[in-house]
Amino acid sequence: MPTVARAWCSDVADAPLTPLVVACLRHADQRPEVDPLTAAVTRAPRTATASAADWGALEHALRIAAAWSGRVLAVAAGTPAAEDTLRQAAAVGAEVLRVETSGSYVRDIAGDERALAQAIVAGVGTVGQPALVVCGDRSDDRGTGALPAFLAHELDAAQALGLVRLAVDGDRLQGERRLDGGRREIVRIPRPAVCSVEGGERLRRASLAAILAAADATVPVYRATSGEAPDERLRLGRPRPLRPRTQVARPPAGDSPRARVLHLTGALATHEPPTVVGPTDAATAVDAFLEFLDRGGYLPQEDSRE
Repeated sequence: MPTVARAWCSDVADAPLTPLVVACLRHADQRPEVDPLTAAVTRAPRTATASAADWGALEHALRIAAAWSGRVLAVAAGTPAAEDTLRQAAAVGAEVLRVETSGSYVRDIAGDERALAQAIVAGVGTVGQPALVVCGDRSDDRGTGALPAFLAHELDAAQALGLVRLAVDGDRLQGERRLDGGRREIVRIPRPAVCSVEGGERLRRASLAAILAAADATVPVYRATSGEAPDERLRLGRPRPLRPRTQVARPPAGDSPRARVLHLTGALATHEPPTVVGPTDAATAVDAFLEFLDRGGYLPQEDSRE
């Protein structure tokens, strides 16, 4: 049987033999403070890190990459502050990459996640073609859980979202996720795939030497091109308190100003005096409450049957 001679290059030949498993992390403040009057969000850098679901995704990626004899790439999109989270991922043995995003924090939160997915896929493409992308089921700041689906679309990969367990099944993966009524379903996931997991897996602890080495490590940065930058279809203004929309109300009845004021204030209306129930047991209190709702017409009237 004839054979075909092939040229050998170590860099190119080793790439297909080493599966790339990507873990997407989101650097966010775990305890933000929101002003109830102005809706201004105050973030503390000292409490910013990845969520429990993101760390669980990284642990899944490390375990699956070890089973496939592959490598792990931890990716975080954001400002240089996200490098603190990536250094924690580097301490447990993952390669790291930061996707540069510009703009304010509010614009980043309200931006288009499809454009963010395109930038992440382009940044990962500079390292290699991923066999698996693992994300947390939701982040702590945005919280939509839509990014894994956009990543699966951009990579043309299978998607399995909201998993509680993810294990290796040969060249494939086997996942488990919740169903309604307390049931579970087991899904078989082909490669390449994008999976999102809940925060039930705890990240392994890094050694002290690895932590010290990662603290001074340089994090590679990928800057998205103009075609990958998010569009400006959404306009953001200054935050302000919520003001409900005006509603059309009937004018008060009465020919004189005094009559109209009395109608608006309800000063001459007959009100039922408050009733104090108790101290009594729970069943008697519930019966009294249901009787009050029935007198006020809040309960649906049952059809009378002869």
